[in-house]
Amino acid sequence: MNMQAREQSYHYGVMRRAIELIDEGGEALTLAELAAAMDMSPAHFQRLFSAWVGVSPKRYQQYLRLGHAKTLLQEHFTTLEAAHAVGLSGSGRLHDLFLRWEAMSPGEYARKGAGLRILWGWFDSPFGLVLVMGTEKGICGMGFAAETGAEPTMADMRSRWPDADFVEDSMALRAMVEAIFDQRGEAALHMIGAPLQIKVWEALLRIPSGQVTTYSEIAHAIGAPRAVRAVGTAVGRNPVSWLIPCHRALRKSGALGGYHWGLPVKRAMLAYEAARDEGQQDGAA
Repeated sequence: MNMQAREQSYHYGVMRRAIELIDEGGEALTLAELAAAMDMSPAHFQRLFSAWVGVSPKRYQQYLRLGHAKTLLQEHFTTLEAAHAVGLSGSGRLHDLFLRWEAMSPGEYARKGAGLRILWGWFDSPFGLVLVMGTEKGICGMGFAAETGAEPTMADMRSRWPDADFVEDSMALRAMVEAIFDQRGEAALHMIGAPLQIKVWEALLRIPSGQVTTYSEIAHAIGAPRAVRAVGTAVGRNPVSWLIPCHRALRKSGALGGYHWGLPVKRAMLAYEAARDEGQQDGAA
């Protein structure tokens, strides 16, 4: 992709190292100490943070803390009914990117992708290397390889629709991928899953950027309040991570819960959104 996307992918690596340092007991590290620990000058480190997400390293450090999930639940929790009332049913929004989606029928899903042509390509993203897949109807898969590795990510995504015809074609996907990570324009999603999974993914699409919900809230919203475990499994099987925002689902206790592509990626996504939303609010003030 373009130079900006490659820089963002590099920035995720820096954020990943910052997460490790903070988890090792470095929450009180100063900017100079954190930069020195990563062999960078304070000025360079500050520029990286600002270029990646638009806030200072010290502020971003707060978003990366393990306990930040509890703060999100206290201050940014939303019910799915409230999100629905805002007008996000039928289309989702990620900052200035509008999402529209179409779900595959149960019969089509049962055929395991037979007769389906799926294009794929690798791209750089703010969260490291990402595998993007799409049909003629829209993006059907996004897998982040920073923690899991490229080959396992590819095998994982292909196993979801084992009988499909997979064709490498980055150029055909590039414009939509750039819209996704620039967070402006419009992107189409083709959701390929079982009926319960589709319900859960549609519920996830109603959670606004910068807000979070719980697995039990999702179960209640889809009319299956006792199916929290099944909902958690469906969240984990979300094939279009980031766009279908499974990273916004937390445990009621305030724990992060799991994340299919690695918890560091989930933490980076939550922190990225919180920081961007804060930056937008500051800009509007």
